[in-house]
Amino acid sequence: MSNASPEQQAFVDAVVETRKIWVLSADSEYVVCDSVEFENTDVMPLFSSQDAAQALCVEDWADYKAVSVVLDEFFEQWIPSLDEDNVMVGLDWNDALEGPECDPFTLAKLLADKEA
Repeated sequence: MSNASPEQQAFVDAVVETRKIWVLSADSEYVVCDSVEFENTDVMPLFSSQDAAQALCVEDWADYKAVSVVLDEFFEQWIPSLDEDNVMVGLDWNDALEGPECDPFTLAKLLADKEA
């Protein structure tokens, strides 16, 4: 049994079903912002759907667009890179930039447990 929050579990369920995670990208840059939960910590918002990601491409992020990352690539390339850069992940944030934040390996474990 997973110890994920309901929000984390909903994200994991949706991502495992589609095999994609959505990020906000402009050219080769990705949105990373200050954490609400953790002091002196950066967070990369991740989304379980294109619509949820695209909804935040306004104001400061108007130049960004929702881009999908295949789940296997997320495991192989993104998780180690995020960990190396000490960047947390934010899951399915709303338009007030609120939502759960967690360590990339926590998310990886939840995804792997769901796939098992």
